[in-house]
Amino acid sequence: MSDPARESEVEAKARRGRNIALALGLALFVILVFVVTMVRLGASVTKQPF
Repeated sequence: MSDPARESEVEAKARRGRNIALALGLALFVILVFVVTMVRLGASVTKQPF
């Protein structure tokens, strides 16, 4: 791994870009799992008698 104290500005900017891309990907995955779960549970909940 590179030493953050010795990296250039270009390397730091590239690392920040990768971190942002990973964070967005993770957030989209979590949202997708939540939506799929709600859709599947929603279909089951409406068929149950109260």
